[in-house]
Amino acid sequence: MGEYILEMNNITKVFPGVKALDNVTLKVRKGTVHALMGENGAGKSTLMKCLFGVYQEDGGEIILDGKKEVITSSKQALDLGISMIHQELHPIRFRPVMENIWLGRFPMRGIAVDKKEMRRKTEELFKEVGLDINPEILAGNLSASTLQLVEIAKAVSYNSKIIIMDEPTSSLTINETEHLFKIINQLRDKGCAIIYISHKMEEILKISDDVTIMRDGQYVGTWNSKELTTDLIIKRMVGRDMTNRFPDKDYEVQEEVILKVDNLCSSDHKSFKNVSFELHKGEILGIGGLVGAQRTELVEAIFGLRKIESGTIYKDGKEIIINNVKDAKKQGFALLTEERRATGIFGILSVLDNTVIANQKEYSRFGVLKEGVRYKAAKQSNESLKTKTPTLNEEIQNLSGGNQQKVLIARWLLTDPDILILDEPTRGIDVGAKYEIYSIMIELAKKGKAIIMISSEMPELLGISDRIMVMCEGRVTGILNKDEADEVKIMNYSTKFIK
Repeated sequence: MGEYILEMNNITKVFPGVKALDNVTLKVRKGTVHALMGENGAGKSTLMKCLFGVYQEDGGEIILDGKKEVITSSKQALDLGISMIHQELHPIRFRPVMENIWLGRFPMRGIAVDKKEMRRKTEELFKEVGLDINPEILAGNLSASTLQLVEIAKAVSYNSKIIIMDEPTSSLTINETEHLFKIINQLRDKGCAIIYISHKMEEILKISDDVTIMRDGQYVGTWNSKELTTDLIIKRMVGRDMTNRFPDKDYEVQEEVILKVDNLCSSDHKSFKNVSFELHKGEILGIGGLVGAQRTELVEAIFGLRKIESGTIYKDGKEIIINNVKDAKKQGFALLTEERRATGIFGILSVLDNTVIANQKEYSRFGVLKEGVRYKAAKQSNESLKTKTPTLNEEIQNLSGGNQQKVLIARWLLTDPDILILDEPTRGIDVGAKYEIYSIMIELAKKGKAIIMISSEMPELLGISDRIMVMCEGRVTGILNKDEADEVKIMNYSTKFIK
């Protein structure tokens, strides 16, 4: 297969209670995009963390440019020409973008940081990757998609021989993704090797040269991307044929309207305006739109996380007032947030604690927690969703993305909500875990629960929604029934700005 810039041979990594990597092989050619694929929990991120020095492998060897290396830290990996863009971004939000990029290697003038030179180098870097933002803007003021592009610029700044990209397009629009692909092609042409982790099949087939597939911590095989199709990749990832990406929907949406939103406007006058829609019992209402459509802002306002200037919310035909999350929970609402690591999980707490935390009062008496009741509730809820975890005492941050998401759904199901709001529920999780989450949604709808699902994935909107509401710049531009919706109509409504 040509010259290998990287060989990872027989890599093994063991954590308490689980063998995360079992003799895994990865061989990457210089000047290629090498896709690394597998279901959540397959070991992709663990393998890359071994390469980047976050973890130390328990067995096997890493050969870089023909030389065996033992990589014990991320700094050493960077010095060797390996950089990594992590799936979950953790910028220093209260510091300027340029400081985030050059942290630990500030240009100096004597004993002082040369901010003028730092700005010049940042502007030069942004020009190279086509990013048009002020280098001195605070990182916390940028959107998730812009932060992703900043991280890519940072990786480029190291002049790396190998760049690991873990779900780089999870927060990007179609146009931003195309822009990223241009950057990747430029890097490839310069001889850089890109290791590209993604669950988006169409992207993989479009951008990659080679594809390595892993399953359950083991190496399945490596193929030239031209030999593969979406169906072949899925079969090799899950170890079985998946003829349908979405479960069959064997229920009827009820006529009863459980939620009515009438002319809702945000308090800042910059977000959503005059939003009206209805949600029926047993319905999955998809919300589509591009980044900046204010979909997340809308559902956060309905859940009491943002202030509403005007408009009315009706539940079961009665007007309700939601001033905060406590009010929303009392009214039977639950919200699965978009950024599970930032606003969903409590990383250092156990699966048990993360599951019961939204319903904690039910498991205490006179201020004393009833551990047996807590454990039983968490066990039943997670077993019903088939959450994979060594034990309920495992820190949730050690689970795969798909299993973290299941724990969060289990958390909210324990509150027995009438209306479940899911903001990008399958972002960054694999095709098998997606199917399981879709099945959970359908089972809930069959029981009469109402679901609002925000999704940026067109196939998901079309495959799982009963109706699709499309937003653009804070306005509802169209509502489509399942049988009339298609990608062209959704995209047209997504770009149809209403003054």
